[in-house]
Amino acid sequence: MAKRGGFPGGMPGNMNNLMKQAQKMQKQMEENQKALEEKEFTASAGGGAVEITISGKKEVTAVKIKEEVVDPDDVEMLEDLIMAATNEALRKVEEEAAAAMSKLTGGMGLGGGFSF
Repeated sequence: MAKRGGFPGGMPGNMNNLMKQAQKMQKQMEENQKALEEKEFTASAGGGAVEITISGKKEVTAVKIKEEVVDPDDVEMLEDLIMAATNEALRKVEEEAAAAMSKLTGGMGLGGGFSF
């Protein structure tokens, strides 16, 4: 019987294929990360009174505030609307990253140190 490749001691397996698959997955992860970073995510609060756009790099790229929301006597409300819209836009980035990772890993649940 011919001996197949593998580990010393007779442990079967094709380490070469495993390494190729890992490299392919890493490349796909890098491509997904780059694609995510190039996207923009927009969210609004207060019925559209405040709109925030952030990049996939989690950087604010635009802030739009309707004039009627700017009340010098109620700055706190405006601050709350900006915070709510920003948090919603960030949540969209996280959802997109999680969906891309899930698609890539096929639901293997590779939690831990993977952040996108």
